[in-house]
Amino acid sequence: MGLVSGKVALVTGAGAGIGRAAALKFADEGAKVLASDVNADGGNETVDLIKQKGGDAAFARADVTRAADVESLVARAVAAYGRLDCACNNAGIEGTVAPIAEQSEQDFDGVMSVNAKGTFLCLKYEIASMLRNGGGAIVNIASAAGLIGFPGLGAYVASKHAINGLTKNAALEYSKLGIRVNAVCPGGIQTRILDSVVAQATKGRASTREVMDPLHPIGRIGNPDEVAELIVWLCSARASFVTGANITVDGGYVAQ
Repeated sequence: MGLVSGKVALVTGAGAGIGRAAALKFADEGAKVLASDVNADGGNETVDLIKQKGGDAAFARADVTRAADVESLVARAVAAYGRLDCACNNAGIEGTVAPIAEQSEQDFDGVMSVNAKGTFLCLKYEIASMLRNGGGAIVNIASAAGLIGFPGLGAYVASKHAINGLTKNAALEYSKLGIRVNAVCPGGIQTRILDSVVAQATKGRASTREVMDPLHPIGRIGNPDEVAELIVWLCSARASFVTGANITVDGGYVAQ
């Protein structure tokens, strides 16, 4: 029996990186998965990878900044699989790397809309569905940047701090009603977003590993599978007493 056998899981931003790894891990551990992304090609590829391994998955395109999209996404999970037990709210963007005084209002609004508002909308509709089903577990993907600052990433840092705050509040409001809500705070993970941040910060003069590996006490950046392990565990019965937590998966970065 897998950690989430018989459960139904929704993963946003499932087309690549941590979202794809989480969707695959949910399926490996026995869940039926609704994978979502704005990138249909990436999302469908994730579903194909799950099906190739014998898992049960479907894709639904959604823009998490649009309430109607998110409401329909949650309804799609229920229509396809009967209920919603687990959710991983992973969709996010990095924005432009620039000091705050040089950051555009448009870029700030864009990052906050996807990362903070998107997480809020997912929580809103996932919680409503889970309440009708008697409970569930939600994991929001925040960041080490949701716990400390990163020069040049003001909008991203603000959005990830917001996610950690939303996580705490949702946990306080709904834990007695059977819904656990936690946040995972990755450090440097080998993803497109990290590659973009490093490329912008160094103007393409250095590789992601060259810049980021030495910054982590463990001596390297992580991979998406290492984050997915925690995401699925938090959605399982083994984490039954864990709620309202902001848990780092960062190779010791924040401990410095």
